[in-house]
Amino acid sequence: MYKEISKTMLWEYNQLNEQKKEIEMKLEELKKIFHHYFDESVGVNEKGELIIEDFKLQRQIRRVEKFDNAKTVDRLESLNMLDLIQIIKKPDEEKVKAALNLGFLTNDDLEGCISIQSSGAIYVKPQK
Repeated sequence: MYKEISKTMLWEYNQLNEQKKEIEMKLEELKKIFHHYFDESVGVNEKGELIIEDFKLQRQIRRVEKFDNAKTVDRLESLNMLDLIQIIKKPDEEKVKAALNLGFLTNDDLEGCISIQSSGAIYVKPQK
């Protein structure tokens, strides 16, 4: 069920969106200050905690390990550990589009192969 859109609704959305931007900027500024405090007091990339009256400020550190694909594959190949390497088949989109443009492929050839995803975005801007 849809509701009629009014000027008041657009104005309110615009005002709230502006407040959101200001709040996000202020939060980022405070986070930088907090990180700097912990960097100085407990060390860079170290967790920490500060209690002031009935507030507790904590910094948690998340560590993510990822293999460098090219280096890891090279190393595994040099160690003759080929079973540890995945071979992933996927279309080269650039070459497929070129083949379509050149007429080597038609859209009918790829029917059912292309998925399209859509999402909506809302923008409200005041008119001057």
